[in-house]
Amino acid sequence: MFLRSQLRDGGRVPASVQPYFFLSYAHTPRFGAGGPDPDMWVERLFRDLCSHVMALTDLPAGAEAGFMDREIRSGEGWSERLGAALATCRVFVPLFSPRYFASEMCGKEWYAFAQRAIHQGALSNQPAEAIVPALWVPVPPAQLPGPAERLQFNHNTFGERYVTDGLYGLIKLRGYAEQYERAVYELAKRIVRVAETVRLEPVRPLDYRGVPSAFGPTGSSPARTLHVTVAAASRHDLPDGRSPEYYGDSALEWNPYHPVAQRPIAYVAEDLVKNLNYQTSIGSFDDEAGHYDSKQPPTRPEILIVDRWVVEDEHRRQRLAAFDQESRPWVNVVVPWNRYDHQSRAKEIELARRLEETLPVKMGQGRAACRAAANGVANMETLGQILPQVVEAAAQQFLRHAQVYLPAGSTHTERPRLLGPMGMSGPPAPPRAPFPPDTFGGHNDGNDSNDTDRGDADDSES
Repeated sequence: MFLRSQLRDGGRVPASVQPYFFLSYAHTPRFGAGGPDPDMWVERLFRDLCSHVMALTDLPAGAEAGFMDREIRSGEGWSERLGAALATCRVFVPLFSPRYFASEMCGKEWYAFAQRAIHQGALSNQPAEAIVPALWVPVPPAQLPGPAERLQFNHNTFGERYVTDGLYGLIKLRGYAEQYERAVYELAKRIVRVAETVRLEPVRPLDYRGVPSAFGPTGSSPARTLHVTVAAASRHDLPDGRSPEYYGDSALEWNPYHPVAQRPIAYVAEDLVKNLNYQTSIGSFDDEAGHYDSKQPPTRPEILIVDRWVVEDEHRRQRLAAFDQESRPWVNVVVPWNRYDHQSRAKEIELARRLEETLPVKMGQGRAACRAAANGVANMETLGQILPQVVEAAAQQFLRHAQVYLPAGSTHTERPRLLGPMGMSGPPAPPRAPFPPDTFGGHNDGNDSNDTDRGDADDSES
């Protein structure tokens, strides 16, 4: 039903079936067959929140105050229903607990919702944060993944006992009924305030089953890092006749999707990568060119965002060509290309050919998603869909080429230990793919025996 209504409404879900908030939580397994459902306490919280939201708003009778996944993933159409709710709800409410951040399903829900906020922020250049976390079980700050750690949220306003015991403690322990009621009421007020302030717009639903987790792969290092470099001109050194409306005072202010998007591409990419649980840095190719040393092992995966117009500047073109000759398979190229930019459309064939001649290795490197990203990303929505797979490929190549060391006191080991920004502590283990398989037509079979410095031997299309 949800999928058919989306198609009839041009990919959107009618307002009458849009939930006000989405309660995201980690299901707790039962203790033996026929035992009590441990999630009944979450359902009580959900009912209480819905009651408060209905009282605090003018939602009409019959409207969905909230959405909660009650084991629907075992039924027909659960992915479509979940995707539709995440694409249309106004506020996302994750119930923090150690189990929550160990759940891939919860990470997928967080990722899908956060993409909406990033997309809206890119279009308006205004923050669109609509995640209101709640403590189900308190989690030490050191155990929070990056997306949760970066939330600016003060839990202390919900009560001291709430901070120390969480909602689960308040709802289970006798004598804390008043503290529970206060915390839930304050949470409901925060949900309504954020919904009315942010006004997050509905979007076309993502395929929930194919999105990555915002918490990264299970067991991944909390210190994963990635660097984004932008190769573009500023408005002060453009090719003759090129319109300055897409550029700023530096390469980092280049906005290829103007006027639809208001936020520069570097900062949008930074937000998208952070939503994959990376610590991210950004820089200009002009500032970093000449500082690379191909003989040194990589310290992080990288994404190079290229404006095709840079090939009109011979000095930049030569530096890109020299960069292409260095063996850096952990660096993947993304080429934003706005066909509504009349100047770019008029010179598309010429500029695309010259960039292909300048970066022949990088343009043909990697899996299908990487080659698609290098051949031109048409809009902000497509960028959000393809960038996770480009990041995945760069991260895998980084793991293959990074410096490795034998454990102390050993002279041989089957799996050497990886050290560095994405290193793993404890017993060495085989690297896991950071994100789900490529959905753009490529594949990765995990066989590294035919790996080359270009990094595309096992990632090319069959």
